[in-house]
Amino acid sequence: QVQLVESGGGLVQPGGSLRLSCAASGSIFSHNTMGWYRQAPGKQRELVATITSGGTPNYADSVKGRFTVSRDNAKNTVYLQMNSLKPEDTAVYYCNLRVIITNYWGQGTQVTVSS
Repeated sequence: QVQLVESGGGLVQPGGSLRLSCAASGSIFSHNTMGWYRQAPGKQRELVATITSGGTPNYADSVKGRFTVSRDNAKNTVYLQMNSLKPEDTAVYYCNLRVIITNYWGQGTQVTVSS
């Protein structure tokens, strides 16, 4: 059983920064992809950023140049540094771990960008 625990969400003003963390525990295959998805009210869940166990990142066009995904394989932890936040970044952010075709999800953490 794999568990994902997120932290770091909150309220921030436009232009501000937040850092999300997600720690995975349980039986985790070493070759995996971890990352972040988000879901705004009334919208479908969408990719934000992922990173492979080898360190290759992938970003949604909407966050390129503003967000940075990273991971610590020794700690089974993935991070999302979010800079220059915009109101449209407001959403519940979900941590994801994918092993081949199996997906595991965190409980989600709210990020609100508002003045």
